[in-house]
Amino acid sequence: MPDASAEAAKKVAQPTQDMPLHHLGQTRSSVQADHVLLTPDTFVRAPLPGMVRASAIVHAAPAMRAAFTQYTAEIEPGGSLGPAEAQRFVFVLEGKAQLEASRTKHVLAKGGYAYMPPGSVSALSALEAARIVVIEKQYQPLDLATNAAPKDTTPQSRMPAIVIGKEANIAPQAFMGDEALLVRTLLPDDPAFDFAVNTMTYQPGAILPMVESHVMEHGLLMLEGQGIYRLGDRWYPVAAGDFIWMAPYCLQWFGALGKVPAKYLIYKPWNRHPLG
Repeated sequence: MPDASAEAAKKVAQPTQDMPLHHLGQTRSSVQADHVLLTPDTFVRAPLPGMVRASAIVHAAPAMRAAFTQYTAEIEPGGSLGPAEAQRFVFVLEGKAQLEASRTKHVLAKGGYAYMPPGSVSALSALEAARIVVIEKQYQPLDLATNAAPKDTTPQSRMPAIVIGKEANIAPQAFMGDEALLVRTLLPDDPAFDFAVNTMTYQPGAILPMVESHVMEHGLLMLEGQGIYRLGDRWYPVAAGDFIWMAPYCLQWFGALGKVPAKYLIYKPWNRHPLG
């Protein structure tokens, strides 16, 4: 015969301390005037127009005053992204995808990336279940950005070219001479490009050498490891999977914690005059 006390114990509510923090409305996510931290427990998925067997976690968009859009696309095998709304950069987090651009097919695996300029025709589909970072931004022609062309002539802007690459093939550079902090620049150092995307890898204990504040906004996705991020006047523990948006002039600093390297993918506008 079942023990009555044992049966009663099963009906007792789970101890509060053993429940997920969000059960009590707790999360590390934070939305502030000059920065946003979004953690995976708060991610919401929704399809975007043109997506097939896929959904998007939209991390940054004009709705939060960002001048770009960044989302993580989760695509089932055989699924695909919708058409690009502007110039587009993609970076494969997991899985494998096929990109067709300029009538050429390219297979992108983890760490593979591509840039498609505005007006280009491309299609990206998943060869297997895939998670892909997508960054889109309206292109700002160089001549219009600098007012370099005479007023009585039509500006002739050189458009950026399609880029296909693999992060592991990019030679790392020590950031400000610190070999414990390595930067890989994924897009060419060419004024035709109006934004940059880099990866930054910190050895355990490595830190940014200064607190930064500048005109560029950032979109940052933690890829590996963990650490402490200063954003404005707040300090946040961050880990792989977290997303951060930083507004222009937001105070920012990062230090890597733990026993493994910390790594993130970071976007910034580039090569354009602040007057726009």
